[in-house]
This record gives sequence, structure tokens and C-alpha cells, in this order.
Amino acid sequence: MADRPPLWADEMLGRLARYLRILGYDTVYRPGLSDDAVVAALAADPRLLVTRDRGLARRLPARSLLLTSTALPEQLRAVARTLPGFTGVPTFDRCTRCNGQLGPAPTDASGGTGGPTFVCLACRHVYWEGSHTARVRSDVARWLAAAPA
Repeated sequence: MADRPPLWADEMLGRLARYLRILGYDTVYRPGLSDDAVVAALAADPRLLVTRDRGLARRLPARSLLLTSTALPEQLRAVARTLPGFTGVPTFDRCTRCNGQLGPAPTDASGGTGGPTFVCLACRHVYWEGSHTARVRSDVARWLAAAPA
């Protein structure tokens, strides 16, 4: 979505990156890069760096959000407090694996559910609506409703 700023999650935030993608945020997550490589990549990319690395955050002070918690719910609340317009409503329109856009899947890729299915337009991973999506919606709503720690 155009109103959601693009993000870059550092290698310590893989689980958060998945949830940000579920929430519709274009989120780069590339583990294994050195701090120098991340800084170089962000020099040509307008993304906001979300990090737990104090040294990395100091190198990009105007373009980073330093998270202090290792707990996913607290991390998500910190992002919500920082990003304007954060709704916390899962959109399920980005691939949790590669960050690609999802589109309707061919009818033969039902995932055995009989319901609507979606496919990543980049990596071709197939997604479908199920109990896991209801659980994600519930977890995110509960985490964001909780008092900040």
C-alpha cells in the first residue's frame, strides 16, 4: 500500500519482518549482511531501518527505529507507536517468505481448502485462508491492545 512506508528489518528481526509483511508493509529482510552492507543498501533505498543493533541505528539516526525488546508483541507495539497511520490490520497481500505481492492463484492451487487461494507473484508460494489466518488476526489485535511494556 502506498500509505505504508517501506521498511528494512535487520537480521535479528526475522519474525517481526514476517508480521510486518502480513500487515501489508513492504519489508526487506536479508539476514547475513554486514552492517556496512546494510548501510550501503539503504544509501540508495528510502526504507526505514527497524533494528535491535544500537551501532547500526547510530549509523542511520534519522532513518532508523531502534527496538529494545526481544519479544515480538513489544516490538510490534513499538513499530505501531512510531509509524503514522499504523492500523495493525492484517492485509495478507505480501509474501511472508520473499516480500513479493500476492495475487489470485490458479483454481487448481486450492490448498485443499476449497476457499480462495493466493500465490506470490515473485516466488510462487501458495497461500490460503484458514485457521492460521484467524489466529494471526487475533494475536495481532491482542498484542496491539495490550498496555505497552
